[in-house]
Amino acid sequence: MSSQSHGAISINRTTLTFWSTRSLAFQAMLIALAVILPAIAHLTNAPVRILLPMHWPVILAGLVYGWRGGALAGLLSPLVSYLVSGMPLPAILPAMTAELCVYGLITGLMRETLKLNRFLSVAFALIIGRIVFVFFVFLGSAVEHSYGQYFGEALIPGIAAGTGQIILLPLISAWWINKSRNN
Repeated sequence: MSSQSHGAISINRTTLTFWSTRSLAFQAMLIALAVILPAIAHLTNAPVRILLPMHWPVILAGLVYGWRGGALAGLLSPLVSYLVSGMPLPAILPAMTAELCVYGLITGLMRETLKLNRFLSVAFALIIGRIVFVFFVFLGSAVEHSYGQYFGEALIPGIAAGTGQIILLPLISAWWINKSRNN
C-alpha cells in the first residue's frame, strides 16, 4: 500500500491519485473504453446483457482511481455512449446512468474509505448498483411488459459477467496500481 505524506500526516492510499494529468488521461481512456466496448458488442450482435461491456471499465475506474474516478466514469459513460450511438435506449438511460455511477462510486468508497479488499468492494458495488437500477426502472416505468419478465431478461443473464468482474477486475486493478507506482 502506498503512503503519501502531507505535512505531519501520512495517508495510506489504496487507489491512485484522481487529479494528476496522467490519471485523468487514463480515466478518459476508461470512459472511452466504456463507450467503445458496448458499441462493438451491438455492432457484432454480441449479447450485451450477458457481457455487460460498459460495466467493466467503470468498476475498474473505481478500483484504480477511487470514488471520484469511478463515479465520473459511471456518470459519463452512458451519457457519452448515448450521444455517440443512441445506446442505451432513452427509456433505460437514467437507470443505467444511476447504476453505473453507483458501481464506480461504491467500489471506490469501499477501497478508499473502508479499506475493504478489492473483491468485496466489487461484490458490494454490484449488489448496491443493481438495487439502484431496479429502483430507477420502477421509478421511470421503463418496462413495456411485466416487471418479472423484464428483470429475468435484464438481470439474470449478467450474473456470469458479475462473477467475472468480482474475480478479474480486482486482479487487473492490483496489477495496474502496482505498475503505475513503479513507473
